[in-house]
Amino acid sequence: MLLIRGEAGGTTLTGTLYERGERAPRFKGAPDEDAPYVWVCDEFYQVESGGTVQKVNGEEVNVAFESPMPRGFDTKEQATEAAREHVRTQFARIGVDPEDVELTVEKSETEAAEPR
Repeated sequence: MLLIRGEAGGTTLTGTLYERGERAPRFKGAPDEDAPYVWVCDEFYQVESGGTVQKVNGEEVNVAFESPMPRGFDTKEQATEAAREHVRTQFARIGVDPEDVELTVEKSETEAAEPR
């Protein structure tokens, strides 16, 4: 599995890309288990009040979280590009310029996924 991380404004968002041969989590709304690549990551947006307070660029921002929407892909390239765009979009939703997001991709050493 790959961890795709975005950092900007003093905060970080990390999602997981399950690769071919790894078992992605199963829950309502999960993509077809036959998808070779599955991206899972939080989704959030800024709210006026309530939610969770997060420091972004030194200011407090109220953030509400949505249920993760896993997405399946046929190729690793499609999956990683969609993951990068997803992370940039989440930052934009809390007022961070997507161009300011520093993205990293790393192979997870954790064997949390079971082989198919």
